[in-house]
Amino acid sequence: MRLGEKAYHLIKEKIITLELAPSAVIDERALMQELGLGRTPIREALQRLAAEGLVNIVPRRGMFVADISITDLQKIFEVRMCLEGFCARLAAQRITEEQIAQMEAMLQELEQVQNEDVRALMSIDERFHALLYQAADNEFLAETLSRLYALSLRLWYLVLYRLGDVREAIEQHQGIADALKAGDGERAAELTKQHIAQFQQGIKAVL
Repeated sequence: MRLGEKAYHLIKEKIITLELAPSAVIDERALMQELGLGRTPIREALQRLAAEGLVNIVPRRGMFVADISITDLQKIFEVRMCLEGFCARLAAQRITEEQIAQMEAMLQELEQVQNEDVRALMSIDERFHALLYQAADNEFLAETLSRLYALSLRLWYLVLYRLGDVREAIEQHQGIADALKAGDGERAAELTKQHIAQFQQGIKAVL
């Protein structure tokens, strides 16, 4: 992995999990020291995160973690509902045997995760959606959905300790995987949209 790519993933994780708090000033030197990386990969990563809406670059003032706008919640999920349904239809046509096997392995992993380990449960959700985007075999769609998912996940971390059991929502992946395996695009799209809607309702209920 290139150093810029490594820096991107590490800093993005800090922003999404709120380790780097919304609106916080981004200290490049501190990141360089903490991550053991040079200025160039750190700056490259921050420019990329700015393009994704997770970092704000203000001329003559510096860089800041993007604020979380609760008013954006509805807009983000509206777009995800539409695009992820379309993505699931494509994936039902294009998914490979290897990708199906990876989905099934994730679902088996889910059986070993305890209900209270919400971060592990959400890690499975994140990886499942990333694989769904990959299975659609359209890099432009995948890039857009990955950006929207990151914004959604940040909202989820904001309300992490006020949400109830998320296992039921994660277990909906089984139905999606079955529909993909059967090549049933309409069923996969409908189940995907229901899955997203349930997360949206859960977040809205505690805001």
